[in-house]
Amino acid sequence: MHRWASTSLISLLAAAALAAGPDAHRQAELRHLLEQDCGSCHGLTLRGGLGPALLPENLAGKPDAFLVQTILDGRPGTAMPPWRPLISETDAGWLVQRLLNGEAVR
Repeated sequence: MHRWASTSLISLLAAAALAAGPDAHRQAELRHLLEQDCGSCHGLTLRGGLGPALLPENLAGKPDAFLVQTILDGRPGTAMPPWRPLISETDAGWLVQRLLNGEAVR
């Protein structure tokens, strides 16, 4: 598959994931994951720690699909683990929107 086709496919999947969205119970679980699991590396207020800050201004300019893929597949060579075994693309898309909108920071 060509690189642009792969990127386009990821973008389409991310858009579809955002359209569906997780139910209210799953949203509560994802908020907990974001605060506790992501916060353990990115700081409890997501302002940075072992991992970089996850504030809207730090994520600005990064495509949603890239952020979704980073959550799902991790970042090789870094401490960022893959979350794909625990969350879906829909979940990752929902998390990305919370982060980009500043709704994840306490």
